[in-house]
Amino acid sequence: MTPQDKAPALREVVVASDPTNHGALVGYVGASQFLIGGPDGVGRISPGPNPYDLLSASLAACTALTVRFQARLRNFPLERVEVGVSFHHGAQGERDSFERALVLEGGLDVQQRAFLLEAANLCPVGEILGISADIHTRPGATTSGHNTSTQASYADDLAELQIPYIDPD
Repeated sequence: MTPQDKAPALREVVVASDPTNHGALVGYVGASQFLIGGPDGVGRISPGPNPYDLLSASLAACTALTVRFQARLRNFPLERVEVGVSFHHGAQGERDSFERALVLEGGLDVQQRAFLLEAANLCPVGEILGISADIHTRPGATTSGHNTSTQASYADDLAELQIPYIDPD
């Protein structure tokens, strides 16, 4: 077996307009599909998660998978993991941030909980996102109200883009 045979198949996410649904955007990954939300350019907001929601969902999913993997690897009695993530813009001159809340259920002792909380900080998506944004992880309920920075609004950020007018001539 060659190294190429062991390489995972490349998965590409495709986002395309859906002409049957007023041009709404749809994301495709393998056989899965999902709506992409956000402003449509003509005054409506399309349903579904916007790009910031998808970033947060990626971090939450990767965190949950990493924690679950580490718990199973070490035979920790983790019964359920829940991860809540929200994205916030930093104040003037400060980095953006993700607030991540981690709920661990099961008969875990203090050391096991501490280990899994630390493992959450090692998820691969978090490593990538942490290059340009801070990620704050805390144990507890997933409803955040803890950060004083402004929660990011994708629609507002999109409206603020400075795109120059280009004459097609």
